[in-house]
Amino acid sequence: MGIIDTIAILISLAAIFSYINYRFLKIPSTIGLLVIALLMSLGIVILGKFGLPIADHAKSFLKEIDFNEALMQGMLSALLFAGALHVHLEELIKQKWVVAILASVGVITSTFMVGYASYFIFGWLGLDIPLIYCLLFGSLISPTDPIAVLGILKTVGASKSLETKIAGESLFNDGVAVVVFLVLLSFVVGADGGHAQLDAMGVAVLFGQEVIGGTVFGLVIGYITFRMLASIDNYQVEILLTLGLVLGGYAMASAMHISGPIAIVVAGLMIGNRGRKHAMSDKTREHLDNFWELIDEILNAMLFVLIGLEVLILTLEAQYLLAGAIMIPVVLLIRFIAVGIPVSLLRLSHTFTPKIVRILTWGGLRGGISIALVLTLPAGEHREALLVITYVIVIFSILVQGMTVGKLVKSSG
Repeated sequence: MGIIDTIAILISLAAIFSYINYRFLKIPSTIGLLVIALLMSLGIVILGKFGLPIADHAKSFLKEIDFNEALMQGMLSALLFAGALHVHLEELIKQKWVVAILASVGVITSTFMVGYASYFIFGWLGLDIPLIYCLLFGSLISPTDPIAVLGILKTVGASKSLETKIAGESLFNDGVAVVVFLVLLSFVVGADGGHAQLDAMGVAVLFGQEVIGGTVFGLVIGYITFRMLASIDNYQVEILLTLGLVLGGYAMASAMHISGPIAIVVAGLMIGNRGRKHAMSDKTREHLDNFWELIDEILNAMLFVLIGLEVLILTLEAQYLLAGAIMIPVVLLIRFIAVGIPVSLLRLSHTFTPKIVRILTWGGLRGGISIALVLTLPAGEHREALLVITYVIVIFSILVQGMTVGKLVKSSG
């Protein structure tokens, strides 16, 4: 099946599911699409039990889709840019230490805490998963997913300060998490594939290259695009420039081995703030916002439909499902600790929203990025086990946490 046919099927399903959700379920779009896709997957499985070949056709279709490639190299850049466009830079600067610590120290701390906790829990359950794979699991499940988080924030009605903390952390921590994941993955490749393993200096250089390089590159391409936007007044061309910035900038960052997600977030913040104020007419701002909001909605719809359908090709062994269920409270507890310690220290100089630790813990949704990263692991038994465990946590996070975080935010006042 060609790429056009695949996109056509996903968009058609997303359109039908969106209609059903808007017409009947009336729940937040991302959650509604995931629920309907999961129900459809369940229906396909049941029909397959009666001998209908629809399950085989569905699995064949899904196996042709490279989820990691579709998200990390296709959708992610546009979704990050659309989210960054609406983050107020002045507010982000006020919250810079909170966001920076949560997106860096918080992710790294959580990675190792989840890694070692899962190593002992998996061993207790009889799952023989090496420590390095458990650390990889910690790195891919620790970051909050900006796609899931920003989709839910639209309907929550949080204060601007709280929204900036949650959105800022989610936009930056996935870039840091990807770097941590790649560093740990290099040790697996070194053990399995005979490549040289990184030493401490190599880890530091790779981390600096990805994070600092991504930030600097994002500033450069953002500024160049800003100057081009300021020199013209034609919304069609200006929208096309931002589209080129996103797709071309992300591809260039990947080719240069620097963090594409961080580069696009930085560029998006520049265009969404300085560009919006000094380089666009009112007409351009209106059309630009409408365009990127539509892109955001379409890609989100396709992504969550795909997440819901992916259950069809999982190896749903009881041992894997039990491990996933046990890891849900473990991951939440570690998230609470990783958030609570820095926030407690920062309270000495910052004022926080009531229940901020609980909100950041429960509002730290996991999503497509966790699934995309686990799919990059080398094929084998460890990958299948971690894929199911990750999937269980992601589904719980989006459905349960996503449906209830609004009430928690409102209760904080």
